Amino acid sequence: MRLQLTIGLVLLAAAASSPAAENTLSEQEKTDGWRLLFDGKTLDGWKADGTAPSKRPVEAGSINPHLCGGSGMYYVRRTWGDFILALDFKITKNCNSGVFVRTWPLDPGPYKDVGWNALEVQILDSPGAGYGDTGAIYDLVKPKRNALKPLGQWNHLVVTCDKNLVLVELNGEKITRMDLDEWTQKNKRPDGSPHKFDRAWKDHPRQGYIGLQDHGADCWFKNIKLKPLGTL
Repeated sequence: MRLQLTIGLVLLAAAASSPAAENTLSEQEKTDGWRLLFDGKTLDGWKADGTAPSKRPVEAGSINPHLCGGSGMYYVRRTWGDFILALDFKITKNCNSGVFVRTWPLDPGPYKDVGWNALEVQILDSPGAGYGDTGAIYDLVKPKRNALKPLGQWNHLVVTCDKNLVLVELNGEKITRMDLDEWTQKNKRPDGSPHKFDRAWKDHPRQGYIGLQDHGADCWFKNIKLKPLGTL
């Protein structure tokens, strides 16, 4: 009996620590408070530019926002403030895409799409590490280095928004950090150099929608999960 009990406990521990299947949560992730934003089968909760059904259906268990019918697809069931967002993405040659966080509002501004209302973690088929390369907080903060995997391979992205801090981790490397409290002027970085956004990011709402950008090329996303930080 003792041996059977021991074996049972070992099996339960293994099940709890084993990785989840594609587009699901493991038992440990459920215990830790993670939320699944995409089930791999439907686009429930996802809208093109936040209002219309996507013209691009689920493909092989992934979301592809290219040609969705807007500038991107947004998870519209609720807004999020402080959180850890994790997902996997795969790009194509010449791909330009991104992940939007704290998007607010979902209404486009004059001559601007919804993406202008968000912080964007850039995804780009390039070897660089500039303001417009993979891992950058687009046009605002450069990554320490380009940690993108070769074309055809899946990349694992983690974005943490915790009050004034926005952190980016790509394929296990911490590459980008932004302290919103330092961004007090429109069109200027803390060091005084210019950027294109006509807002002081310190004053941007610290709660908003999650989005996936369409910027003219195929990019697939899966295993999209979010863990709220603090109280909801």
